[in-house]
Amino acid sequence: MTGRIMAFAGGVALLIGSSGALAATAVRTSFGKLADGRQIEAVTLSNAHGVSATVITYGATLQSLIAAGRNGAKADVVLGYADGAAYADHGGYFGASVGRYANRIADGRFTLDGKTYQLAKNDHGLAALHGGERGFDKQVWKITDVRSGPVASVTMALISPDGDQGYPGKLSVTATYSLDERSDVQVEYRATTDRPTIVNLTNHALFNMAGEGGAQDAMGNRLTIYADRFTPVDGTLIPTGVLAPVSGTPFDFRTPHLIKERVRDASHPQIVIGRGYDHNYVVRGSSGGAPRLIARLQDPVSGRRMDVLSDQPGLQLYSGNFIDGTTVGKSGKVYRMGDGVALEAQHFPDSPNHPDFPSVRLDPGREYRNVIVFRLGIAR
Repeated sequence: MTGRIMAFAGGVALLIGSSGALAATAVRTSFGKLADGRQIEAVTLSNAHGVSATVITYGATLQSLIAAGRNGAKADVVLGYADGAAYADHGGYFGASVGRYANRIADGRFTLDGKTYQLAKNDHGLAALHGGERGFDKQVWKITDVRSGPVASVTMALISPDGDQGYPGKLSVTATYSLDERSDVQVEYRATTDRPTIVNLTNHALFNMAGEGGAQDAMGNRLTIYADRFTPVDGTLIPTGVLAPVSGTPFDFRTPHLIKERVRDASHPQIVIGRGYDHNYVVRGSSGGAPRLIARLQDPVSGRRMDVLSDQPGLQLYSGNFIDGTTVGKSGKVYRMGDGVALEAQHFPDSPNHPDFPSVRLDPGREYRNVIVFRLGIAR
């Protein structure tokens, strides 16, 4: 029988509806409050293998992900902050659910059914980025379901009204995080609309498989990306529309490479433009079906490994180029460039302005869905 978690004041949690031992558990607690007094909650999913994932209601954010290495030592492998107020004060998209449109839209403008929509240009006045000035990452989501059992999970919901940040249509969104005994941390986004609109949601976790806040930054992680092409960008980080082969370039991760080997390779103009990696990959296989393996990230020292699976057509590789040393993370260490790497399963950036890119249109009566799996393990 599936158990449920009920929360009480002060962060005390009670498991009810259980009949015997559960394979995975979910515990709901307080995570502080914002300056305006709104309470932030956290739900921690844990399994019998020592893996745990903590998700908070501010931004439906993956706040912590604990994984073990080959020597049994555990580490938190995602960047983040210690309380809800810090997320609101500092931003950075660490672990957040970003939308309505993850990544960039050129000049903050797109046309749908003959009507042009102007969005806030919150990316240095050049483009719309991650849903706007008050995107989904800056909203307090509502917990609608928490479960323990063979799969522990939490579902959070958000309503984005018609015209929110300039986007058409009332959008109803859910984000479900789950953890099973295989140590799969799954994030599933769903959305419906009452008017034609565009949707592209993803999770913006920044990973370091060596451990957040440690001596080794994420550039020492070994990365594999199962993609033969990527989308080069112009000087404003907007795709040019070309699908370029990765072969013979620093963007070729078809075989494993340490990120630091080529992230500063100034001989390639795309590395210079992005200040490192900030590019979308055209991942292999068809999108919209069962999640398939699109990337692998591993710490060579501890052996901590994470496979990324997704049903999306693209993967944004971001090497933390804009982390500037002005914020202090949850372990008390200053975050710097390269301390984390994002692997964002998504549709391509600026797709509404590129008819040849996969469509991001969502109509009434249809459902948007994005399934991302972070599969944790140990390399032997």
